Amino acid sequence: MTTESATSLHPEPQGIDIAAKLNWLRAGVLGANDGIVSVAAVVVGVAGVTTNNAPILAAGMAALVGGAISMALGEYVSVSSQSDSQRHLIAKEREELREQPDEELNELVGLYRAKGLSEDLATKVAEELTAHDALRAHLDIELGIDPDEIVSPWHAAFASAISFLCGAVLPMLSILLFPEALRVPLTFVVVLVALAITGTVGAWIGGGSRARASVRVVIGGAAALAATFALGSLLGTTGIA
Repeated sequence: MTTESATSLHPEPQGIDIAAKLNWLRAGVLGANDGIVSVAAVVVGVAGVTTNNAPILAAGMAALVGGAISMALGEYVSVSSQSDSQRHLIAKEREELREQPDEELNELVGLYRAKGLSEDLATKVAEELTAHDALRAHLDIELGIDPDEIVSPWHAAFASAISFLCGAVLPMLSILLFPEALRVPLTFVVVLVALAITGTVGAWIGGGSRARASVRVVIGGAAALAATFALGSLLGTTGIA
């Protein structure tokens, strides 16, 4: 099989690795974005009720820890389902190869013919790949699965929690370290700038409009902050809280 034919049948490994890394990066950006917005909304809302650092810190820490655990748990459940499905498909393919190897070989030949190879070349490719690693050959062309790269729910959960925490720390530090008279407006500014950055990075990864993505997340974040601060101020002035 020529180098050109091999390249047309199988994407460059580097391309697969880059795609996987970009997916992880995208998930990290989204996790950080969630951490920024959710924790900022909580601390700004509490700051609307009181200027005392203690309740702001307590509420912020609760939102930070609870949000990180929630993100990690959600990612773990989602990725666990994906990895279970991948393992099931691998086991099913392995069983089919054991019980009906000839039919599976013919299926592989048909798949390569569908890719545009001639009958002779498709047969040669299928036979050589089957002799080398039949399971990997079928998983690759049929399902696009690499048996060595099954997604790990633990890795996904850890990455999601860390990205959330990284985003959440920013509004926590802003609301606690800025002077009392300026803490809320300066926290608004810091958070919105951070959201503009995450929106830009997310759009760059996805290949979309960076300006449009930044505007969307900034408007959404500003609305969340304004709503919680207004609610906190209302509760504080009415004496309910």
